[in-house]
Amino acid sequence: MSEVVQSGSSSIQQPDYWWYRARTHLLQAALGDFLDSPRRLLDVGSADGPSVSWMQGAHERFAIDLDPRGLVPGSGVCASALALPFAEGTFDVVGAFDVIEHCDPEAQAVSELARVLRPGGRLLASVPAYQWAWSDHDVRAGHHRRYTQRRIVRAVEGAGLTVLRSTYGFAGVFPMFAAERIVRRLRSRSAEPQGLPQVSPAMDKVLTGLSSTEARLLRKVDLPFGSSVFIAAEKPAR
Repeated sequence: MSEVVQSGSSSIQQPDYWWYRARTHLLQAALGDFLDSPRRLLDVGSADGPSVSWMQGAHERFAIDLDPRGLVPGSGVCASALALPFAEGTFDVVGAFDVIEHCDPEAQAVSELARVLRPGGRLLASVPAYQWAWSDHDVRAGHHRRYTQRRIVRAVEGAGLTVLRSTYGFAGVFPMFAAERIVRRLRSRSAEPQGLPQVSPAMDKVLTGLSSTEARLLRKVDLPFGSSVFIAAEKPAR
């Protein structure tokens, strides 16, 4: 299995990578019912555009990212989740997919996401799972932490939001994920840099097939394990 070393957001450089394509369907399956019909939506960390195509529509959409390559000129702003450049109660929906783990302090980031939601508005988010899976990939990506379902629920509730759904994701490919992290740890002892693990066309088909099956499950049930956690939460009405 060969590897490609990435810098910055991997989704910008390799948007057709199987994981990003699979995540699109898993996020929609797990969180799509909570999107409703917003008038105004904020996409935080929009460099991960391949995973948020299901959130597009006739509504107003605003995007922020620290990496300007992930922004469309005229419709995006370079800004931090720690200091969102919007007034309180601006958005009906805020999406933050694989964003919160990049932010420190965590509580400040989640509070900012909650602050810009209107009462009754919804936060849709994902984070990487399990601190035991920490590797050089997390360091290179600028992560501060990985999560359990309980920890992200606690963080979201600490910002005053009510959790509507929380579930693990990428359960179908979890055995391969765990094996890859073990191999990555062993290789990280050397000076050779590591990036996204490249897969053959045949393995790509297997991985996306497993994820497609999982997406059908996620529309009906919560999953007890996986390499990501998906969460939907609502800001209480006043």
